Amino acid sequence: MAQAGENSTGSIGRRGVLRGAATASAALALPSGLAWAGAAPAQALGGRPSADWGVQVGDVTGESGLVWVRSDRPARMIVETSATESFRRPRRFAGPLLGPGTDFTGTTRLRGLEPGQQVHYRVTLVDPHDHRRTGRPVTGTFRTPSARRSAGTRFVWSGDLAGQGWGINPELGGYRAFEEMRRLDPDFFLFSGDTIYADGPLTETVALPDGRTWRNITVEEKAKVAETLAEYRGNFRYNLADENLRRFNAQVPAIVQWDDHEVTNNWYPGELLEDDNYTEKSADVLAARARQAFSEYFPISTLRPGAREGRVHRVVRRGPLLDVFVLDMRTFRDRNSPNDQRENAQGILGREQLEWLKRELTRSRALWKVIAADMPIGLVVPDGETDFEAIANGDPGAPLGRELQIAELLRFVKRRRITGTVWLTADVHYTSAQHYRPELASFGDFAPFWEFVTGPLNAGAFPANDLDGTFGPDRVFVKAPTVANVSPAEGYQFFGEVEIDGESGELTAHLREVGGGVLFSQTLRPGLVGQ
Repeated sequence: MAQAGENSTGSIGRRGVLRGAATASAALALPSGLAWAGAAPAQALGGRPSADWGVQVGDVTGESGLVWVRSDRPARMIVETSATESFRRPRRFAGPLLGPGTDFTGTTRLRGLEPGQQVHYRVTLVDPHDHRRTGRPVTGTFRTPSARRSAGTRFVWSGDLAGQGWGINPELGGYRAFEEMRRLDPDFFLFSGDTIYADGPLTETVALPDGRTWRNITVEEKAKVAETLAEYRGNFRYNLADENLRRFNAQVPAIVQWDDHEVTNNWYPGELLEDDNYTEKSADVLAARARQAFSEYFPISTLRPGAREGRVHRVVRRGPLLDVFVLDMRTFRDRNSPNDQRENAQGILGREQLEWLKRELTRSRALWKVIAADMPIGLVVPDGETDFEAIANGDPGAPLGRELQIAELLRFVKRRRITGTVWLTADVHYTSAQHYRPELASFGDFAPFWEFVTGPLNAGAFPANDLDGTFGPDRVFVKAPTVANVSPAEGYQFFGEVEIDGESGELTAHLREVGGGVLFSQTLRPGLVGQ
């Protein structure tokens, strides 16, 4: 993803289902405007540059943001911003030259924005050989966070898109969750990982239990597990074929993190795959390709393709009410194991990321500190017969394995008296609210806190996971199916909404079902270390 700045002038586990997923050749059946989903060579194309994959904005603060676009050929990216839809007196930002090195994607950083403003923008693609040949401008809008606490803020979050064989189904209305979230007009969207299912091939049809037939839009890159850079890129392009998602992206800025399915199921650094669907067995090789595609297809302030210093974990500051701490529970984790070590400095975050998180939490002056985790804390997520994929190990006793790192963090939050921490996550394909209480825990040296779980957006839904008692989770609410891999046609698709009231400072978390409204709400008081 090339970047540029302003021109001075202007039962069966849900993971196990993936291992047995059938593969099949897929026919191209995209909407007419996206019929050429791949990176078409420039010499085969006539006319003007086109941006049919829409626009996105990421990591918006009170002063800046990143605008993303993809072209169908080499082109120069130009962004203009305005306070009005008429684009009177626009500011002009010169963007990068988009080419095959980034799959014709690129971002332009907008600087010098004002807090609390509605920003309208348009992206124009210019033929690099003839500046008179320009594509049709593509427009979008977003709000910068206010510098005034009284303005309040509201956002949505979820994860898990196009998993377990359930892709874009036009007969169902496509990715309906995004249209429902868009209508709420949130300030931003926290995309909590599993943004694609690179390990989840799609077939044209799937038989449903009630006799109906699910019909997927299919593309070549989704006919097998992704291994090459081109296949990973194709997975990200696939999701952008959905009109709901493109419309959502043009209105709602995003904060994006990754989990395992951007690469392959349950991967960890150094892993050698035993899955016969893969010819490339090194998870590290696959992760490098996937990371490049991920960085090309999402506007992320700390991550650029090919730059070793880039990282997924970061803080996005959203004004006096909110800081979002985006974690990366993939890149630095130890290997999946029985997770019962009595010493484990690396854990699921790695020592450097843990120290970064402690430091940034201490520095934060925001009223609320949302910890965006791509995996839950006390939910038991197994990996095979003996190993574990997440933090919990199923042993309700004293912290062991990856739990040691979380115990260290929770103790730090309590002893440093860090107020307003809330954990948000997805991953497990159902929705629930856990209240972690020291009086229920084997390890009690922490202040009570809440963890809210949601998802999937468009993927198979699964029964609720067991709880691990080490940190005393009390499951206050849960909605999940009783059987594995329930299709989006049968419901159980979820997202969450968070509202922070500007007057009282109270934070209210809503768990929502697509097509079904609010299922559960919990209001938290500001300024407390724990509650």
